[in-house]
Amino acid sequence: MPGPPPVASVGGAAGTPAERVPYRRPVKGGTMPRISKDSAPNVQDAGPAIDRSGDLDDITVSFVTIRQGHSLAQLLRGLPGDSCQCPHWGYLLAGTITVSYADHEETYEAGDAFYMLPGHVPAATADTEFIQFSPRQQLAETLTAIKANAQTLMHTDS
Repeated sequence: MPGPPPVASVGGAAGTPAERVPYRRPVKGGTMPRISKDSAPNVQDAGPAIDRSGDLDDITVSFVTIRQGHSLAQLLRGLPGDSCQCPHWGYLLAGTITVSYADHEETYEAGDAFYMLPGHVPAATADTEFIQFSPRQQLAETLTAIKANAQTLMHTDS
């Protein structure tokens, strides 16, 4: 009798249990889901950054290019701890990202693979490029808050 399906961990900081998500194998003879920077169906040009993204099952894959250095601190206001509560895994292709947490700061540079724990506030330098993997629903909740804060800031600056 076959055993349970393979699983992948999502979340879970060191010492805490991770949520277990079943791995979905491609259907025999089917194609494996994939996405590239050029094929990403969602393109958001926010001025200082451009985000090309798409979903693979429950994971959003984002190809991000930072044109102008900036922090997301103002855009994360109102979220718990005024910080992003969505975990992210990724790879930095170019540039630098500095991630602030309540008790420490981490800096990622080109060539680094990274994991951002919930409770972070990222800032990136100009000409930074990275690929990021995020749980779709958690990212959607965060982006809703970011868009609302961006609208408020645009009306305040007018």
